[in-house]
Amino acid sequence: MRHFLNLSDAGPDGVAAMLADALDRKAARAGWRKGRPDTDAPLAGHVLAMIFEKNSTRTRVSFDMAIRQLGGTSIVMEAGQMQLGRGESVADTARVLSAYVDAIMIRTDDHAKVEAMAHYASVPVINGLTDASHPCQIMADLLTILESGKALPGLKVAWLGDGNNVLASIVEAASLMQFDVVAACPQGFQPEEDAIVRASGRARIVADPREAVEGADIVITDTWISMGQAHADTKLTAMMPYQVDEALMAKAKPDAKFLHCLPAHRGEEVTDAVIDGPQSLIWAEAENRLHAQKSILRWCFGQIG
Repeated sequence: MRHFLNLSDAGPDGVAAMLADALDRKAARAGWRKGRPDTDAPLAGHVLAMIFEKNSTRTRVSFDMAIRQLGGTSIVMEAGQMQLGRGESVADTARVLSAYVDAIMIRTDDHAKVEAMAHYASVPVINGLTDASHPCQIMADLLTILESGKALPGLKVAWLGDGNNVLASIVEAASLMQFDVVAACPQGFQPEEDAIVRASGRARIVADPREAVEGADIVITDTWISMGQAHADTKLTAMMPYQVDEALMAKAKPDAKFLHCLPAHRGEEVTDAVIDGPQSLIWAEAENRLHAQKSILRWCFGQIG
């Protein structure tokens, strides 16, 4: 049984195999209509259940299209419209769904729910997002970096802003794939110390955003106010010095690239000039959610890695 709750579940070899598969399958589809299945349709007859306790655009559409292009089908379920939303336990839901479908993707708040789903399910479970990590997004980010012509080992990645779940998965990826992360986060919004320790020297936290970006190959940020959080003025005030603007981006290498997992709050964490500028890869990054998801699904079913 292969669950994909964090990047470490696949390990460096599994991540590398998924990235290689995603690059190959994306190239093989060049010029095709989006709804056309891949020639080999490797997941024909498979059904993916998608559970959403948090709203989604990219995760929902990319997973739906991913399983379709692989030859399978999906069932989309909003938690509030299931018995899960009326008090049925995650364990009971996992057991029931395992009898109906071949894999489960869940996007939720508490990471413990994803772990419980994986524990009680008899089919692969994929973490579509939790408060602790966002491995599917980081697979798309790594794919986008490779497409830009940059190798992962030895890369310097700068993170600006909140020490959130996306940063946690970037730090995890750094340890697995041998690149370095320098994260500039304001006091009170830094990541858990355990996440930095587990990176085995590949990540560090600084206070100065210019120090983080200096000489960086990749500059990444995310929304400061995560889904479900209040739009707190105090947090916005603390975060404003970490906004990615043209002056800050100029501290990175001349060929540095900008990433943002979207949705973006323009004028807060990033300016229009950067997100729409020549160094931005956000649209390729968003598209790559689809291609990365396909390879994650194939890995979960033991077809690669």
